[in-house]
Amino acid sequence: MSTLTESANTALQLTFSADPALWTIVGRSLSVSATACLLACGAGLVLGAWLGVARFAGRGAVLAVLNTLLAVPSVVVGLVVYLLLSRSGPLGSWGWLFSFKAMVLAQALLVLPVATALTRQVVDDAERAHGEQLRSLGAGPLLRSLLLAWDERYALLTVLLASFGRAISEVGAVMIVGGNIDGFTRVMTTAIALETSKGDLPLALALGLILLAVVLALNVVIALLRRWRERVDGASTDLPVGVAA
Repeated sequence: MSTLTESANTALQLTFSADPALWTIVGRSLSVSATACLLACGAGLVLGAWLGVARFAGRGAVLAVLNTLLAVPSVVVGLVVYLLLSRSGPLGSWGWLFSFKAMVLAQALLVLPVATALTRQVVDDAERAHGEQLRSLGAGPLLRSLLLAWDERYALLTVLLASFGRAISEVGAVMIVGGNIDGFTRVMTTAIALETSKGDLPLALALGLILLAVVLALNVVIALLRRWRERVDGASTDLPVGVAA
């Protein structure tokens, strides 16, 4: 218990200090996750909106695969990216392995199914509520997906936040493809795992506190969006409840 108390006190001192090593890791972690989310959500929003209104043979199988990808462990994604980027892999000539780009690619592939599936669900629900009216006005699938996605833009904004929470809290994929190299590819989650194994509990705990603070900030943003939209629309919304670390 005393070890936990001492570690917590030291972690708080590190958190509020200007320790360059600590904040360099935090900055790199935020940069990797933000870049991956921008790439994955850019594609996921478009694909999810189209899947929300499109009706074609085999759509059920596509959705089943998409939902299955939601549960793929991050270490499996990391392994696939490692095999692609390894020297003997099809993308080995890029030279991305154990670099910032490799971690971004791994997190983007991990987040893409989340952004696509959540967007598809939001637009599909909107299609059931308003699709018939839009079809009666002559709107085709592409136009309906754009209109419905715009109408549900606040819900889709929380999809972005949820995707960021998924990216920044994962450890397995970036550990495999980034290598946890000090000063180059070390991020918060991999640093926590390393420092814990080394017995440097205060630094690991400080990074954990900052990671929790980031996720807490995301949940606060989602809660504020819910309250703001409920006040504007005068009705409850289908926004996600929050994100998990």
